[in-house]
Amino acid sequence: MPKVRVGDIEMYYDTRGEGFPLVLIMGFMGNADCWDPVYFLPRLSERFRVITFDNRGAGRTDVSDKEEYSIKMMADDTAGLMEALGIKKAHVLGISMGGMIAQELAINHPHRVEKLVLASTFCGGPKAVPIPGEAAQMVTEILGLLSQKGWDREAAGRLIPFIFSEEFMKENPGLVEVAIDLILVAPTPPEGIVRQVEAILNFDACDRLPQIRAPTLILAGKKDRYIPPENAEVMAMRIPNAKLVYFENSAHELQEDIEKVTETVLEFLLSP
Repeated sequence: MPKVRVGDIEMYYDTRGEGFPLVLIMGFMGNADCWDPVYFLPRLSERFRVITFDNRGAGRTDVSDKEEYSIKMMADDTAGLMEALGIKKAHVLGISMGGMIAQELAINHPHRVEKLVLASTFCGGPKAVPIPGEAAQMVTEILGLLSQKGWDREAAGRLIPFIFSEEFMKENPGLVEVAIDLILVAPTPPEGIVRQVEAILNFDACDRLPQIRAPTLILAGKKDRYIPPENAEVMAMRIPNAKLVYFENSAHELQEDIEKVTETVLEFLLSP
């Protein structure tokens, strides 16, 4: 497993493909294996050198001794990983919490970001549309299960209704099982979950979004139950010249429209 020292942690990462670098930042409780392996990753790696990794506290990356995490801290980790891999500048795509990290990266390390893609995310703080209470309840339930018996299919399965639409789950039971398998490849330990939750709750980039100068594409699924899709417009109004694309059939992971999502991303990244 490739790892590299970044600050106070050892970070797990993977690369595939060749060309200009594209850094993918995974979301809350996810790991580098959670990106769609059937269409999304293969298509992107045809045109780019794609870098995936486990965030601080997730998967195979160290939890670290720091008691408190912040989204900015994880953005600094991403910049440090790029430095360690000899990547001066890259396209950056972040989903969910990864989209929050991508915002902080573009604000605090603008020289690192060529183009920016923000998927299924929000800018935090009082100006954002808040994450619904049932999502917080889901996290509490997972932590309760982990305290009893650790990660298993039941615990991972609690995430599924918040990342896929009901229609997708009914029509694609096999893909749902694959998603659970990918979560369990390198699940996030309880202490990492708690610290990531604190980082999300303290995140607020709304008033700083006008500082982003990288060309930006914002993606959101109209059926997202995790981060309300109205947040995409909140961000688009604040990021200069941002392009906003909604996907009518998609929930949080955008899996329902993954081919359209992938081609939209490629068109944006490959355009002059």
